[in-house]
Amino acid sequence: MRDGLQCYCRPCAAEYHQQWQIARGKNVRPRVEAPVGHKFCRRCKEIKPHSEWDRNKTASDGLPTRCKACRAVESRAGHLKRSYGMTEADRDEMIAAQGGICLICKKRGPAVHVDHCHTTGRVRGVLCFNCNTAIGKLGDDPDAARRVVSYLEGNLWNPTLEAQGVCRQPS
Repeated sequence: MRDGLQCYCRPCAAEYHQQWQIARGKNVRPRVEAPVGHKFCRRCKEIKPHSEWDRNKTASDGLPTRCKACRAVESRAGHLKRSYGMTEADRDEMIAAQGGICLICKKRGPAVHVDHCHTTGRVRGVLCFNCNTAIGKLGDDPDAARRVVSYLEGNLWNPTLEAQGVCRQPS
C-alpha cells in the first residue's frame, strides 16, 4: 500500500499465503503452536525448549528447523554416505559380522570407527578409535607397521654410520 503497510495483519496474510500455496498444489507444512521459549522440531515431531537448539542467524527466529539431537543424527548419516558411500545400517551390519569387536586389538567395546584405505577409498572394516588412529598415524604404510612390531618385540633398528651418508643396517 502507499503508506507502507499491508492490507492484512500478519496472521491473516500467513493464512492467505498458505491457502494460495495449497491451491497451486504446493506442499505446505502445517503450523504448530509452541509455548514461549520452545520450538517444534520438524524431524522428531517434538516441542523442545530453546536450550536444545543450535543457533542460526539467518532464520527469522534465530533457530534452525531441527533440534541438536536430530541434526547430530543426520550429520553422522551424511558423513558415512559422503565419505564411504554407506549407510548406518551397512556399518551396523559390519559391526555385527565382526561380533562387535575391533579387528586389531580384539577388545569388545566401541568398534564403530570405519577404517578405509586412503589411496583406493575401499572400506576395510570397523575398528576402535585407538586402532583406527594408529593406522592413520602410520600413514597406512605396512612397512612402518612391521617396524613398529619389530620395535615392540625388542628388535631395535640401529643403523651404524660407516661413511658420510652411508648407513649399514644390522642383520
